[in-house]
Amino acid sequence: MNRRTVRYVTVVTDLILINLAFAFSYVVRYEFQWLLETASFDPYESYVGQQILLTLLLAGAFAQNKAWTRRRGEAWIDEMSRISYATAAGIALMMAFTFFFRPLAFSRLLLVWALIFIILFIGLARLLRRWLLQLLYRRGRFVDRALVVGSGEAGRGVIRTLLARPDLGFQPIGYLDDGSQENNIGSGRVPHLGSFNEIDCVLQANQQLHTVFIALPGEMHEQIMTLLQQCQKRGVRAQVVPDLLQLSLNRVEFNNMAGIPMLSGRNVSLSQTSLLLKRALDLVIVVLGGIPALVVMGLIALAIKLDSPGPVIYSGMRVGPNGKLFRMYKFRSMVEGADSQKELLAHLNEADGPIFKMKDDPRLTRVGRFIRRTSLDELPQLYNVLLGNMSLVGPRPPLLEEVEDYKPWHRQRLAVIGGITGLWQVSGRSDLTFDELCLLDIYYIENWSLMLDIRILLQTIPHSLFGRGAY
Repeated sequence: MNRRTVRYVTVVTDLILINLAFAFSYVVRYEFQWLLETASFDPYESYVGQQILLTLLLAGAFAQNKAWTRRRGEAWIDEMSRISYATAAGIALMMAFTFFFRPLAFSRLLLVWALIFIILFIGLARLLRRWLLQLLYRRGRFVDRALVVGSGEAGRGVIRTLLARPDLGFQPIGYLDDGSQENNIGSGRVPHLGSFNEIDCVLQANQQLHTVFIALPGEMHEQIMTLLQQCQKRGVRAQVVPDLLQLSLNRVEFNNMAGIPMLSGRNVSLSQTSLLLKRALDLVIVVLGGIPALVVMGLIALAIKLDSPGPVIYSGMRVGPNGKLFRMYKFRSMVEGADSQKELLAHLNEADGPIFKMKDDPRLTRVGRFIRRTSLDELPQLYNVLLGNMSLVGPRPPLLEEVEDYKPWHRQRLAVIGGITGLWQVSGRSDLTFDELCLLDIYYIENWSLMLDIRILLQTIPHSLFGRGAY
């Protein structure tokens, strides 16, 4: 399902809905007689000519205002803004026609209803299209293969967006960089394919490549132009990411000082208003779910006590924002003294980066294996949420020894308080590499919203129930 197919289906669907909306407007105006009653009216056949003319006018208005151009990642409300503007322009032209030419049968109220129902019908159709495409993309169907050419923070920004937003419909096949370790942008699922000077060979080897994202520093102007020419020669679509201080747009502020445009960078963090809203959401959910959670926690505590000797609750120090340490609580899922055995198992570590993960960790108890797989071991962290040193959603709080091994860009994930669940937990969980984990955490911080938190919480439920990627 390529862009042309989606566009063709969208155009045909919109034209059908425009005519259905016009017919429904006639029924509302004359059969239901909403807003204004009338004793006599002309039959529907008298309006067929106006219906055809309105369809043609709206087709032109939609094309002119790019209402049929699908922009990946665009919010539904922004798309509807263009559709509403185009529809209003077409209806205005239609009203002007009826005013000057005075057809035998005409009703301006009918056109008002047509304006409302056309926007309503097409808006619902666009929502359905979004849902279907996102469903297909998340299952890896009909996605476009993409290559990232970049370095440093700009390149990482592109990769983390592609990883965090599978609904955009891009499958990154790999990345090219400048070859320096300092600007490495790689991650496990996005392999390193060489330096950007090798792009011609990569394009030749990947005939089905759809898009190349170029995210290089502005001073590499000549290299960027060369890359664009090579993409054009191979018939591959290329998009250049602006080098705005090597930052994403969410970390750039535009100001006007007495008519002088000002561009400034800001730290990766949430505003005070965002923090208050996030805190309010945490408290509401914890209070509402507190009693059911206590019942489940009581049963888990009993099972742990009967299964193996040792305390029910395990606590350990974790690193919060600005390096502040706090004590995090969870149900004990391992045998007593498991921490002292960690060094003996270090050579069996299955995770990359400064974290330790084992699918078949011998230190796990029988109950511990189950509560780990379902994430029930993290329920005591609701107490951390009440204390305010954790949130329901956010980056997982790391150990101090892990932070000591962080690269400079990894530390951006410590800009907000940690969470029980997060974006990476619903995007692969333990199957992700550490770099991918950090990329998703930073994307979450830069793009935070209440709806994002709610979506992650809802997605966490099936991931926990089925234990996807958890161990």
